[in-house]
Amino acid sequence: MTKPFTLLTEFESDDNEPSHLKKSKITSLLKKKFDFESSHLRPSNGKEKGILAKCFGYFAPEQAKELGIYPYFREIQEIDGCHVVIDGKQAVSVSTNNYLGLAQEPGVVSAAKEAVEKFGIGCTGSRFLNGTFNLHKTLEREISSFLHREDSIVMSTGFQANQGTIACILGRKDIAFSDRENHASIYEGCSVSPGKTVRYQHNDMDHLEYYLKKYSDVEGKIIITDSVFSMSGDIANLPAIVKLAKDYGASVMVDEAHGLGVMGESGRGVANYYNLEDEIDIYMGTFSKSLGSIGGFISAKSKITEFIRHKASAFIFTAALPPASVAGVIAGLDIMINEPERIEKLRDNTAYIKRGFFDMGFQVNNNSIPIVPIKIGEEALTLYLNRLLFDDGVFAGVAVSPVVPPLNAMIRTSYTSSHDQKDLDKVLGSFRKLGTQLGVIPK
Repeated sequence: MTKPFTLLTEFESDDNEPSHLKKSKITSLLKKKFDFESSHLRPSNGKEKGILAKCFGYFAPEQAKELGIYPYFREIQEIDGCHVVIDGKQAVSVSTNNYLGLAQEPGVVSAAKEAVEKFGIGCTGSRFLNGTFNLHKTLEREISSFLHREDSIVMSTGFQANQGTIACILGRKDIAFSDRENHASIYEGCSVSPGKTVRYQHNDMDHLEYYLKKYSDVEGKIIITDSVFSMSGDIANLPAIVKLAKDYGASVMVDEAHGLGVMGESGRGVANYYNLEDEIDIYMGTFSKSLGSIGGFISAKSKITEFIRHKASAFIFTAALPPASVAGVIAGLDIMINEPERIEKLRDNTAYIKRGFFDMGFQVNNNSIPIVPIKIGEEALTLYLNRLLFDDGVFAGVAVSPVVPPLNAMIRTSYTSSHDQKDLDKVLGSFRKLGTQLGVIPK
């Protein structure tokens, strides 16, 4: 990784300067070198024509790499809980959704190894034909039992679970009401379906009701929402959504990807937390967050799941989830249920880190969600801060447009039960030191 250019020495004499002025100066200097909003700063050579010309005129990643502030696709060489080694450098990771620390849990790894020995590394076919193993059916039964639902379908990814389900449920005469901050997989499912989709403002129940009134004559209606929004860490207003659904005759689908293992009794999610499990028609979840593996699932009444099994292209036309992943999830689910101290530790860590950021002057959500975005605003400054954090031993995520709106860039941090107080204090110390040096927070 290229070492970034240095700005801080140019402002060492400005320690007494107001933080907002220091931030403005640094941002201005950064934008002279890397103007994110322009997407690229070099003109295309003009030789390339046709549909692929845009690829040869796209220089933003290349330029960010040259400056040493490109944050993506970093190669993790070693991992031990929340500690990683990248480019030979050790760092505390706050860029993981391994909320309960199950990805490297010995019992989970052992179950995965046994499945590999018994079944091999893959299913070599789709669930629809030759790829359904007894492991898949066992996991589906255990999920259904855990969530108190009639039936479940295990799919190869959480993305496919959302996309495939929505695409086959939303018919030509139907309409979906989708929160503007919903996950991309929900957007994709809506876009490939023959039905209509309207997007209401984030967590704005008045706006949702406006659309429900507008389309009250449509018989087939479904409200789709994340339970926990992956970028902001906001929690959906499920009580209000359920009430509106009843008032206007709509069904409800909830994506509990970041709610499972985090909220509710034994980690059953936001629907359980609000005691609304019976009011949710379709429960979607993933195995790639709290359960530390990969894959997704849909839980619903058996007639609904049977329809999806036979109609969802994303389920029918893709290879089944590998045996090791399925066995690992079965073991992980058992640990999550029987070791509630993991969830308690996660909640304690979340409260500690949020209190620390709040005391520093950062705005953070006052909830128990371990997603803690640190909003910086300017894209180039955010990329630069992210690189400085890595140099200081903190491996964090970064979100810029179009993932978030322009000039709303953030350092996206997330926390696990594997972090101890030393790790959390290290993260807070790095943000405090670098945040004041860049004028992001007051000294």
